[in-house]
Amino acid sequence: MATRSKKSVAAQLKSVDLSKATPYIQRIVEDAKLRENVRTAYDSSRSAYSRLSNGKGPTKALLEDKKLQRDLQQAAEALRDATTALTEPPKKRRGFGFGRTLMIAALGFGLALAGSEQLRTKVLDLVFGKEEEFEYTPPPATASTPPSSPVGAA
Repeated sequence: MATRSKKSVAAQLKSVDLSKATPYIQRIVEDAKLRENVRTAYDSSRSAYSRLSNGKGPTKALLEDKKLQRDLQQAAEALRDATTALTEPPKKRRGFGFGRTLMIAALGFGLALAGSEQLRTKVLDLVFGKEEEFEYTPPPATASTPPSSPVGAA
């Protein structure tokens, strides 16, 4: 049997009319990772079957043959992954979402605050109230007190 290149398989899969296919077939055609898991499970199962039917008793082969155990484990893992991928609904990519939009708005607001002194003063006035104009005037001079004599002088 001739091996097919990935391009030819992909071209054949794209030419299939998916509107008439069942949801499972649609998922297999659309999801490359799912196809890879099915292919791995199939290949590992074939390898395990050939090792199991090589002339030894099945019990002895299952207990002693490490390659058979590895093939069975790979097949089971690939089947589990494929089953999980088929039973989960396809992941739809949503738009930005509220959280991401809010984060982008907050980042933009922070950058605007950092760049504009006028905006900073407006925000500070809104948050803390108008800034009062304050002019410092020193207190009036009081009558100076006479210098006191040193404590130890007589």
